[in-house]
Amino acid sequence: MSFSYDIKQELNKNSNLSNKEIVKNELIGYFISGNTNIINNKEIRFSTESDYNINRFSKLLSNLDINHKIEVSGKAFIITLKIKDVNLLPIQNEQIYFKVEKNEKEENLKAIIRGAFMGSGSVNNPEREYHLEVGIGNQDNLEELVRILQLMGVHVKTFQTAIYIKEGEEISKFLALIGANKAVMQFEDIRIQKEMRGKVNRLVNCETANLNKTINASIQQIAAIRKLQETGKFKKLDDNLKEIATLRLENPDMPLIELGKLLKEPVGKSGVNYRLKKIIEIANDCQ
Repeated sequence: MSFSYDIKQELNKNSNLSNKEIVKNELIGYFISGNTNIINNKEIRFSTESDYNINRFSKLLSNLDINHKIEVSGKAFIITLKIKDVNLLPIQNEQIYFKVEKNEKEENLKAIIRGAFMGSGSVNNPEREYHLEVGIGNQDNLEELVRILQLMGVHVKTFQTAIYIKEGEEISKFLALIGANKAVMQFEDIRIQKEMRGKVNRLVNCETANLNKTINASIQQIAAIRKLQETGKFKKLDDNLKEIATLRLENPDMPLIELGKLLKEPVGKSGVNYRLKKIIEIANDCQ
C-alpha cells in the first residue's frame, strides 16, 4: 500500500467522532477538497479510490444525520447527497465556499485541514522524494486554507488550485497537525536515515577528492624529482630538499604532515609543502 493510504487508514482509525463541532469542520474540509463537485446545483458528489476515505466521509455524514448514498464505479467509490440536506457551507454557481471565524478554535481548524487532506491529499513515499499535495475545489477556498495553515505554523506553496510542500520538516509539521502521529514517526525515521546517508556520501566524496588531490600532487612531485635525477641537478640540491625528495620517493602515498614527521628535524605540513614546491620550481627551470 502507498504511504498516503497508510496515513488515511491511521486517521480513519484514530480520529474521534464524538465531538459534533469537530465532525462538522472535518466535513467542511471534505467539501472544499478537489474531489468534491456540485451537480446541477442539486447534489454534492465526492469520489475517491480509497475505501478508508469513503468510509470516513460516510461516518462524518451519518454522525450529523445527513442522508447520502454510496456507489462504486470501476475503482472509484462515490458518495452523493442532496444540497438541501446540508447547511454547512454557502453554495454559489456550483461552487462551495468557506470562511473561518477570527477566533475559531484550533481543534476546529485542524479538523478542516484533516478533512481537506482526507478528501484529496497525498504524500509521496519519502524514500523517493518529499512531496505532499492537497487539491482544493476553487481559488477562494485555496487562499483561505493557506491562511489557516500559516496561522498554524505550516508553510505551503500553491500551484493552480492545490497546496504542496516539498520540505521534509514542513511535511512532518502538517502530518502532526492533522493527527497522523504514527505517520510522523515513520516519516521522520526515513528522513533521518536519508540525511545520514547523504552526510556519509558527502564525506566519502570529500575524502575521495582529497585523496585524488594528494595522489595527483605526489605524482607531480615525484616526476620533478626524477627529472632532477636524470639531469644531474639532484646532487646540487640543498640537503633539506634532498631529504624531503628522498622521503617522497620512498613514500609516494604519504600525506605531507606525515612526511614532515620523518625528517631529521621534523616540520609541519606547510614546511613540507614549501620544500616540495621548491623542487618542482627547480625542475621546471631545467632545460
